[in-house]
Amino acid sequence: MLPGELPVAEGVGGIESEYYQRLKGSAALFQQACEIFPGGVTHDLRGYSPFPLYAKRAVAGRKWDVDGREYVDLWMGHGALLLGHCYPSMVEAVARQVAVGTHFGAGHELELEWGSWVQRLIPSAERVRFTSSGTEATLMALRLARTYTGRRKVVKFFGHFHGWHDNLTIGVNPPFDEPVPPGILQEVADTVLLCPPNDSQRLEEILKQNKDVACVILEPTGGSFGTIPSRPGFLQEVRELTQKYDVLLIFDEVITGFRCAPGGAQAHYGILPDLTTLAKILSGGLPGGCLVGRQDILELLAFHPDKEWNHCRKMPHQGTFNANPISAAAGIATLEAVASGKVNEQANRNGQILRDSLNRVLSDRNLNWVVYGEFSGIKFLPGCEDREKTLQEMQDGTCDYRKPKAPDPRLRDAFRAAMQLEGVDLMGLTGLVASVHTQEDLDFTVSAFDRALDRLENENFI
Repeated sequence: MLPGELPVAEGVGGIESEYYQRLKGSAALFQQACEIFPGGVTHDLRGYSPFPLYAKRAVAGRKWDVDGREYVDLWMGHGALLLGHCYPSMVEAVARQVAVGTHFGAGHELELEWGSWVQRLIPSAERVRFTSSGTEATLMALRLARTYTGRRKVVKFFGHFHGWHDNLTIGVNPPFDEPVPPGILQEVADTVLLCPPNDSQRLEEILKQNKDVACVILEPTGGSFGTIPSRPGFLQEVRELTQKYDVLLIFDEVITGFRCAPGGAQAHYGILPDLTTLAKILSGGLPGGCLVGRQDILELLAFHPDKEWNHCRKMPHQGTFNANPISAAAGIATLEAVASGKVNEQANRNGQILRDSLNRVLSDRNLNWVVYGEFSGIKFLPGCEDREKTLQEMQDGTCDYRKPKAPDPRLRDAFRAAMQLEGVDLMGLTGLVASVHTQEDLDFTVSAFDRALDRLENENFI
């Protein structure tokens, strides 16, 4: 065992041994990282056993690690890279901007152009305010909703993730009965009212019983880009209930924005929220986020020295890297490419092709897993009692929200390691495809999946 490495998952056996042998460069870098970073990683999702992969370069739908090994990449920058790695027009735009300035400490023309693209594509974007991340965008959305309504509480749904700030970091992980996470004050957690997803009856009960609710926030496709899918009609029901009880509706489109369609999930489903949070694809893989929505709400961010607005003073908002010109340049190039909808259609088509092909492998092997998801997302669900029934439930959003249980970390890590050894990198039991993934990439992934299952069977994981 390397000094400082993550605990080795018991039973990985030959997969683990080969992993150490073939990823020696990553193993060495992880050993160094453990002397610099807590746990050796800079993001919780990269903390896999026995150690994470270290990448050297990437282009289109592929990436290479420090040992020179090539992978079909199904991370796609945590969902930020709908266009794949190093999209030519984005690279050119960033290179041009770096040469003339990285931070002006002033307004600049690119922020206007970037904001105009957001307004053009997102139906609810009457006004736009840039941030540096999706977490910042959801934090500002909550604060603005409280400022506008004068109320304190927020309704969120089990399994929906809205960033790591104090206000919403509860009810995220299955089985959803976890205590308040470390560092979160109980009195802050008490301002969050949790609701089962897809349960409009329970939502109405909450709104009827609580007159102090400022807003309802949700991921429109369901928690973590459809791990718990939204059932048909649910979004419209939520929109009607929030209007009935005079509560603001916030769509967290950090993942779905510009991915489901150029106008995000709200354009695809035809539902107009009051506020929308965006990030990831927004800035083409560079840091950036924004809050958009109704003019009368976002006007609370403007200076009005001669009057109070809704009985409240201006809500303060700073951020050194808001609308940073490098991110703006990348974002403009990306949104220009997205605007026609062709890249969305291709990515969604790739997702459907891959899901269907992976499920055929599982059917041929009579293995009790299913692969599901919407748009360009891929979700692996092991251990299903009835494959066909489960797949149908996951596809139409009628599943019990507790069904996608917390994965066995040994199986998750062994599966990811097996897929990496076969030349595919993905986020444990989930992945994303891009518009640039080719049929060759998809076919390779299917073959790699079949071989990875052989590895898991040989070591009694399945």
